[in-house]
Amino acid sequence: MKSVLAVSILLVAVCSKELFVGDQVLRVRAKDDTQLDLLRQLEAMNHLQIDFWRSPVRSQLPVDMRVPFNILQQVKVLLESSNIEYSIMIEDVQDLLDQEQKEIKESKLQERSSETFSYSTYHTLDEIYSWIDSLEMEYPKLVSKIDLGQSYEGRPIYVLKFSTGGGDNKPAIWIDTGIHSREWITQATGIWTAKKIASSYGADPSLTSILDNLDIFLEIVTNPDGYAYTHSTNRMWRKTRSINAGSSCVGVDPNRNWDAGFGGPGSSSNPCGETYHGSHPHSEPEVNAIVDFILAHGNVKAMLTIHSYSQMLLFPYGYTNNLAADHEELNNLAKKAADALSSLHGTRYTYGSTIATIYQADGTTTDWAYDNGIKYSYTFELRDTGRYGFILPAEQIIPTAEETWLALMVIMEHTRDHPY
Repeated sequence: MKSVLAVSILLVAVCSKELFVGDQVLRVRAKDDTQLDLLRQLEAMNHLQIDFWRSPVRSQLPVDMRVPFNILQQVKVLLESSNIEYSIMIEDVQDLLDQEQKEIKESKLQERSSETFSYSTYHTLDEIYSWIDSLEMEYPKLVSKIDLGQSYEGRPIYVLKFSTGGGDNKPAIWIDTGIHSREWITQATGIWTAKKIASSYGADPSLTSILDNLDIFLEIVTNPDGYAYTHSTNRMWRKTRSINAGSSCVGVDPNRNWDAGFGGPGSSSNPCGETYHGSHPHSEPEVNAIVDFILAHGNVKAMLTIHSYSQMLLFPYGYTNNLAADHEELNNLAKKAADALSSLHGTRYTYGSTIATIYQADGTTTDWAYDNGIKYSYTFELRDTGRYGFILPAEQIIPTAEETWLALMVIMEHTRDHPY
C-alpha cells in the first residue's frame, strides 16, 4: 500500500475559501488497521483542508470526509490505489448549501408577511436571541433568561430557565444545543424544545409534573462565536473562535475542553485539528461559563447535550473503557428513550457508552458531568446517518425535534421519579 506521506506531494494544498463548489463528501471504510492508518495520516495533513465529518477511529466504521474540489481526483486515486472502498455521500456540497440558503430566504419572506417565527427554518444568532426575549415576554411566570457571561469575542451567553419557583438550587435538568457550531439541526431543535416546554406546562400532565419538581435550563447557542461564523463566513466551522498562541489556526473543540480525561488520545493537541482540546481544561469561556454555573448551582440531576449527526444516544464514558458505576441504569434508560424516539417517525438510534458505541473522546461534556455527580448524563447525536450530514434540510427540523422530545421526556421523567 502506498504511504500517504509518499503521495502527498501529488496533493495540492487548498487555499482558505468560503465556498465549497465541487467539494464532495466521501464515505470511506477501512478494512484493516493499515488502511485506517493511511486515513489517519490524511487527516493529520491539515494543509490539505480535508474536513473529516467522521474521523477514522476503527476499521469497518464509516469515515465521512469533505474533500475540496481541487484535490478530489487525487484523493480518489489515492483511495483506489490503496484498495480502500469509498462511495459519494454528497455530490456537491455547495449545491446543498445553496438550497439551504434559498429555503432560509423564502422562509424569512413568509415571516415578514405573517409576523410569526418559523420553527421550520434555520435562524441567525441575532434572530435566536431576539426570539428568546419574545419567549420570556410571552411566558413571564415560567421563563427567564440568564446571562452566563461572554464568549471569547464578547457575545452574550444566554441560558433559558424554566421554573415554577422553589428556590435557586431546586433540583434541575440541564440541556444544551449547538456546542459544535455547524450542527445547525441542534440549535433549531433547541428553539422548538424551548417553545414546547413553555407551551406544555399546564397542558401536558407529565411535563407539568416535571416542572413542578425540577427546573429546566436550556442553552440553545452554546458556542455563539462559532455559530455566528457559520452564518457569516464558513458554514462548516465546528470550533470556538479563540486565538491559539503560537498558531495561525483558530479555535478549540469545546467538546474536548472539559476536565474529564482532558488531553487524552481521544482529542488533538494540534491547534489546527478539529478536535483540538485547548491549552488547558475549561480554557474556553463558553465551557467555563457552564462549569461555573453548574458547580455553583449544586443540584443539577441530568445533563443532556445535543449534537449531530449519527442517530446515537451516548452516555459515559468516552475517555476510559471502564464502565460507569451506573452503567446498567444508564443503558436501560437509553434503550427506553431510543425506543420512544423511534416510535414517532421510525428513526432508529444506536445507544451505549461513548467509547464502545462511537469512539474514544476525551474532555467531553457528559463525562465531566458524570464525574461531578450528575448521574443522568447523555449525548444525543441527531439525524441523519450521513446522507446530508451537517446540512440536514430544513424540512427535517420539526420531525427531528418532535422525535427528540419523546426521548427527552423519557429521561426527564426518569430523573423526576428517581431522585438521588
